Amino acid sequence: MRTAIADARRIVVKVGSSSLTTPEGMLDADRVDALVGVLAARRSEGGEVVFVSSGAIAAGLGPLGLPRRPRDLATQQAAASVGQGLLLARYASAFAAYGLRVGQILLTADDLIRRTHHRNAQRTLAQLLTLGIVPIVNENDTVATDEIRFGDNDRLAALVAHLIRADALVLLSDVDALYDGDPRRPGSRRLAEIRSPEDLAGVDFGGTGSRVGTGGMVTKVEAARIATGAGVPVVLTNAASAAAALAGGPVGTFFHPNGRRPSTRHLWLAHATTGQGRLVLDPGAVEAVVRRRKSLLPAGVTGVQGDFAAGDPVDVCDRAGRVVARGLVNYDAGEIPDLMGRSTRWLARELGPEYEREIIHRDDLVLLVTAVDALTTARSREGTGDE
Repeated sequence: MRTAIADARRIVVKVGSSSLTTPEGMLDADRVDALVGVLAARRSEGGEVVFVSSGAIAAGLGPLGLPRRPRDLATQQAAASVGQGLLLARYASAFAAYGLRVGQILLTADDLIRRTHHRNAQRTLAQLLTLGIVPIVNENDTVATDEIRFGDNDRLAALVAHLIRADALVLLSDVDALYDGDPRRPGSRRLAEIRSPEDLAGVDFGGTGSRVGTGGMVTKVEAARIATGAGVPVVLTNAASAAAALAGGPVGTFFHPNGRRPSTRHLWLAHATTGQGRLVLDPGAVEAVVRRRKSLLPAGVTGVQGDFAAGDPVDVCDRAGRVVARGLVNYDAGEIPDLMGRSTRWLARELGPEYEREIIHRDDLVLLVTAVDALTTARSREGTGDE
């Protein structure tokens, strides 16, 4: 229920670029001050707030004389470099009016994948909260590449919520809620609550974002899926409704938590990595991996795609090409064709004891579909002879 938001002791709040800037791309001081006032009020009530803020690139557009978000990476990075300092300075000033100090945390997806990096980020965030500081989190757009081209702070906010074991996540946008169609069209209906993925069937998520941002409703729904799958309730609404959302009011769209918190390793493997290649499995191997949660052995692999190295994340697929899991592979792509269809005992005898190991160990595997869905698809393909 929405009382989970009002009662949350530790909360992550994410705001998008378009909610912080003027139509010309300049940082809007009034919008920043209004939102900071809401977050400061939550702090005064005894809550802990981690603020994930977009806007570095957008804040740099005006000073650089750019009329819109640039498309080339180098100019995006330059705008982020100029804008990040302006953004943090404005937050520091706004929070100081309430006697609060801020600390900056700049992250890339790599910081959430590499174990030593994410432990450092976790410790820093925890210590900032212990010291009464408001952490301001953003993607490190000045050096990131994939994050600028394809990423968004919605997914980052969901991962941070898991990282700090937050009690709730609030996603603030320039749209007041999730609708079953384009909210600008007559007849589109606000979806007040989402209890399961089935509630999203047939929903048109629209475009990819605003003029100054990279995200869109798709990324916000995906972030909500990540968070709720880890047991964290989510509210999606606009920045103007932030106070009502934090108070548990009937605004925006409330996503009910529908899962238990997975291990940090598995959550990040599923949502903070991208498969560097693919391994295709026979139906028996799909069943072993998905239903019986076994390690992936060479005997069940029928194909390999892509160029990857040992230790890279790879997607695990059935014969139809459907991704059922992702894992950290123990072999280079070039080694696997000679291993396919062989037992580990045979490989150890013929190639040496170092080959008596899994392609992917079960501790390094995370499922990306339900067991029922994966096995139903695998068996239907097997029955029809469809490769």
